[in-house]
Amino acid sequence: MKLDLTLVTDDLHFPEGPVAMADGSVIVVEMRRGTLTRVRPNGKHEIVAELGQGPNGAAVGPDGAMYVCNNGNAWDWTPGELHLPNGPPAVYDGGSIQRVDLKTGKFSTLYDDCDGKPLNSPNDIVFDSQGGFWFTCLGQTDGEVRRLGAVYHARPDGKKIVRWRSGLISPNGIGVSPDERVVYMADCIKGQLLAFDLSAPGTMLPAESLAGGRVIATLPGFQWLDSLAVEANGIICVATIWNGGITAFEPNGNYEHFPAPDAVTTNIVFGGADMRDAWITCSSTGKLYQCRWPRPGLKLPFNA
Repeated sequence: MKLDLTLVTDDLHFPEGPVAMADGSVIVVEMRRGTLTRVRPNGKHEIVAELGQGPNGAAVGPDGAMYVCNNGNAWDWTPGELHLPNGPPAVYDGGSIQRVDLKTGKFSTLYDDCDGKPLNSPNDIVFDSQGGFWFTCLGQTDGEVRRLGAVYHARPDGKKIVRWRSGLISPNGIGVSPDERVVYMADCIKGQLLAFDLSAPGTMLPAESLAGGRVIATLPGFQWLDSLAVEANGIICVATIWNGGITAFEPNGNYEHFPAPDAVTTNIVFGGADMRDAWITCSSTGKLYQCRWPRPGLKLPFNA
C-alpha cells in the first residue's frame, strides 16, 4: 500500500525518536547534531536541548520530562549532505539514558551502566503505564569486535535498572502490546521481530529458547529493522532500512510493507485526535513526513 506523505521539514540532521506532542508539534532527536528538537506543524523547528554525542530514541515520562537514549557517539558520519553512519569512532566509552526538562532544556544522566557494565549504544525507549520504561542497547563495534546488545527495564528516578535479555546481536526498536503483557523488539541487522512475554509490569518470563523470545517474523533478503510503534489493534509497525519504509507486522507473523522515499527510514509515531496521524523520520535525507495511517495507533501512557 502506498502512503500519501506530506513533507513537514527537510532540514534535520538524522532525525530519529519522534514524539507526537499534545500541542501538535513533534519532538525529534537530531542524532548527527546532538540535539533534541521541536518541529512545529508549519515545519519550523527550534532546539529544545543540546544533548551532545548521539541522542537516538525518546519518550515522555510520567513527570512530563523527555527521556532520551543517547548512544554516546557509537559511530562516525560520512562527509556530505546525506546523513549516513561511517564506521566506528576512534574511542567509544558507552552511552546513557538522559532526562530532559522540556521547559528549560536542562538535562541529567540517569544511567550509563547496569551492574557495572557500560550501556552499549542505547537506542530506543518506551514507557509502560506503571511509569517504568523499557529500552534497548544496539551494541557497538570497533570494526572487528562487536559488543552485543541487550534489553532493559528501568525506573525514571534513576534508582533501578535491570538487564532482562543480553547477548543479542542488534536490539533496536522496542514497544509494548496494548494489554502490556508483551514487549516487542526489532533486531536490526537480523531483520527479525521478537516478542518477550511478561509475568508482571517490568518483568520478563524466562527465555524459552536461545532466541531470547518468540520470533514473530524474519524479513527476507537484505532488510534491517529500526525503531517501532504499535497500533491500537496490536499490529507492530517497524521502520525498515535499505527497503525504506514501514513494515507492519501482525502478531501471527504476517506483514505488509509501506514504502517511504528514503532507504534509511528509522521511525514512526502516531498522534492526532483519532491516533491516525503518523509521522515518519527519513533520516539520511534529514526529512520528517506526515501521513494518515490506515488504522489508529496505540495511545502512549504519557504526554506533555
